[in-house]
Amino acid sequence: MTPHINAKKEDIAKTVLMPGDPLRAKFIAEKFLQNVKLVNEIRNMYMYTGTYHNKPITIAGSGMGCPSIGIYSYELFKFYDVDNIIRIGSAGSYDAELKVYDIVNATAAYGENNFAQIVAGIDEKVLPASKNIFETIEEIAKATGVKTYAGIVHSSDVFYRKNADEWKKIKAEYNAVCVEMESFALFANALALKKNAATLLTISDSFISGEVTSAAERQNNFYQMVELALQSAIKL
Repeated sequence: MTPHINAKKEDIAKTVLMPGDPLRAKFIAEKFLQNVKLVNEIRNMYMYTGTYHNKPITIAGSGMGCPSIGIYSYELFKFYDVDNIIRIGSAGSYDAELKVYDIVNATAAYGENNFAQIVAGIDEKVLPASKNIFETIEEIAKATGVKTYAGIVHSSDVFYRKNADEWKKIKAEYNAVCVEMESFALFANALALKKNAATLLTISDSFISGEVTSAAERQNNFYQMVELALQSAIKL
């Protein structure tokens, strides 16, 4: 147990999928897993463990932003002996080629904060996803006919910016294809603790076209990403 997770150690699988929204974790677990068990509900950050094709998988909410996923992923890696975490979430597109509902398999994450320096003494602002999970996702995507886009994601600390066009500078400087809020901390923890982490994102809105989806539309159209994550998880 930790201050934020009251699950028994044996109730957390070696591979964890982490959506930001704990209610989405509940939805995914109940829809896709068998023999589902609620294993954490402290602060309503729901975590569920079940089986997918007979392999134990945990679906765990991460909350929003690097501080939140930083806590939960660190504790799962460090105190629950989790080996692999795949973040599954939404992102805003910075690229004209990335349309709503396209899937991004992050190669790396650019972070605006000093999380990595504090946690691991890492000064770099761009941290890589774990090669083995990234490549497994790409292999499963190819085998199942799912199109993915590989690229650097921008892990933003701010949702509402004074300068609404600042994303253009970030895109140009770091070659970021989309923006989200968690991957940088997840990748930092994986590097610090010698674990594995990856991020799959479905585009929910576009900074280029201005197209935006609703929360209900996102949930109903993220199935392909979730299934890709699950099929990759059972290969790890």
